[in-house]
Amino acid sequence: MNIIEFENIDVGYDEKVVLKDINLKIKSGEHFAILGANGSGKSTLMKLIQSQIHPRHTKEFKKEIFGKSRYSIFELKKELGVITNDLHNYFEKEGGYLSGFEVVLSGYYSSIGIFTHQDFTKEQIKKALEVMNFLEIIDLKDKKVSSMSTGQLRKCIVARALIHDPKAFVLDEPTVGLDIKAQINFIKLLQKISLKSTIILVTHHLEEIFPEIKNVALIYNNTIFKIGKKEDILNSENLSTVFDIKIEVKQKNERYYIETIL
Repeated sequence: MNIIEFENIDVGYDEKVVLKDINLKIKSGEHFAILGANGSGKSTLMKLIQSQIHPRHTKEFKKEIFGKSRYSIFELKKELGVITNDLHNYFEKEGGYLSGFEVVLSGYYSSIGIFTHQDFTKEQIKKALEVMNFLEIIDLKDKKVSSMSTGQLRKCIVARALIHDPKAFVLDEPTVGLDIKAQINFIKLLQKISLKSTIILVTHHLEEIFPEIKNVALIYNNTIFKIGKKEDILNSENLSTVFDIKIEVKQKNERYYIETIL
């Protein structure tokens, strides 16, 4: 099954085209990275995947998610786990009084917090605890968001999405604000999740692309510049173009990094 199938899509606001000629197919179990510089159109592509924005109807196109061209947003939220910095910031600003367990439970209602009219079954409570145990964050069960580190809250938000057993996870710049240790631990967490769900990683950090991710799309000049197997795409020539600076890309143990800025 294809998780995402986009063909010939343009996206814009009023007369301005923000994304053009988007052709993207991601199959179930095919972990994918979408890499590009700031301002290249990555955030707009994220919104397109979440159906927060829609294609321009100026030409024929195809837009299917999980094989459907029509779906409810509530249904999509269950099948597509989305982790964004906006969600993290909202919990940080408005949800300081919540415990880690309450953050996770709030995923059942897609709410920021727990409210008196919201009831949870024994099965839902059990599932939330199982997810926290799976992610090895059960020690955050009673800890308040206001006392959590950035990395701890980020993990709770991942658990919040995982309670639905989503078919795919889409993560937008997931290590922003994390120190080096927290970044490494968070990437290990994603590797663990990749055993259960398809990972779609949107980033401008080459080092975030972990070995289980085999396919890459490069966003440049508001379109998909290159797409394919990462060993064919992640090279010095392509990334020098995408980031508009001459760089040398190296690879070791299936991890890619920039060694030299020339």
